[in-house]
Amino acid sequence: MNIDDYVIEKARRASLAARMLSNAGTEVKNRALLSMAEKVKRDKGDILRANEADLKNAKKSGKNNAFIDRLSLDEKRINSMADGLEKVASLPDPIGEGIKMWKRPNDLHIEKVRVPLGTIGIIYEARPNVTVDASALCLKSGNSVILRGGKEAINSNSAIYNIINKAAIGAGLPEGSMEFIDVTERKAVEVLMKLNRYVDVLIPRGGNGLISSVVENSTVPVIKTGSGNCHVYVDSDADLNMAEDIVVNAKTQRPAVCNAMETLLVHKDIAEKLLPHLGDTLKKLNVQIRGCSKTQELIPNIKLATEEDYAKEFLDLILAVKVVDSLDEAIDHIYKYGTKHSESIITNNYASSQRFLREVDAAAVYVNASTRFTDGGEFGFGAEIGISTQKLHARGPMGLSELTTAKYMIYGEGQIRE
Repeated sequence: MNIDDYVIEKARRASLAARMLSNAGTEVKNRALLSMAEKVKRDKGDILRANEADLKNAKKSGKNNAFIDRLSLDEKRINSMADGLEKVASLPDPIGEGIKMWKRPNDLHIEKVRVPLGTIGIIYEARPNVTVDASALCLKSGNSVILRGGKEAINSNSAIYNIINKAAIGAGLPEGSMEFIDVTERKAVEVLMKLNRYVDVLIPRGGNGLISSVVENSTVPVIKTGSGNCHVYVDSDADLNMAEDIVVNAKTQRPAVCNAMETLLVHKDIAEKLLPHLGDTLKKLNVQIRGCSKTQELIPNIKLATEEDYAKEFLDLILAVKVVDSLDEAIDHIYKYGTKHSESIITNNYASSQRFLREVDAAAVYVNASTRFTDGGEFGFGAEIGISTQKLHARGPMGLSELTTAKYMIYGEGQIRE
């Protein structure tokens, strides 16, 4: 197989489909999504068998627990993927939405409306749910999609794609609306990153290595979905019971995802009241704690945190802890080590909460809530195509609107420019 020709043909087909999809009605797009959801539920056995093969290979090759968690599917996760399809179908169609309208002194009427981006390439690692989530959001927003998942999930992704693609075409979407690159050689990604003629934007989802590689090597525009070195800062005026509940949830509810907390910052005035009991709770939940010297005094038998620990996205049951002297020090620490993903303050002090909201530079900033809510589903987007940590053109969980651009429609009555 000539990989260059193979990938180019996939992209060409997707580009042709994008032209038709941009004019597809809401009814046909919703019908396709609901059919996809139905078939995912009906054929979940095929998906689970394929996933079992991927998990067997991943374990044999020594992949860590965080990787296995991202790769794993079960009935609950498959049902959640189907629910996401149904949710996206229920959302308003952004295409054709009027953003703004105005009239010029020369009587030109100008309207700014939402239109699809075109053809979107999704490059992702061992996250089979992305195959469904990305397809749902791209199709509903009138975009065709080229899917290229990691080799470790090739069986799962292939099974899911075959099911949803057949359902979408059967419901009336054009062939090529979803294309799946089923070769695992790196060369396929290298070709895709250079196909400006057919591909309008690339979105990488995965670890720092993948994202950096796409950003640095692609000639196609890239929307960067970054890693999450997320912090929770417990202020001196925090409710300690609330703080413990939020910290435990943010770290342990699902540690292998980008919106899990990686570093806990605690104000010195409440450290002695909070950390001993919280430390015991976290240890019982198998969390490995690495803390500053003050933290070591309050939580015995833990490792001293290093500079690398404070900068790391663990994606595991490992937590860096630091006792800080002030809100200023907490914000400075986040600026130094954060990845502009999700940050949270636990406090009953209104002035402190507002300072944190204003001064912390991140896609999502919370007051008295877990960072685990930075998610397209939790934000009401039905699903997400990724969490953008850049500032152009989208930031935070990327739903339907973030997969659109704008077109100006100008209505005249014979006006000419003098």
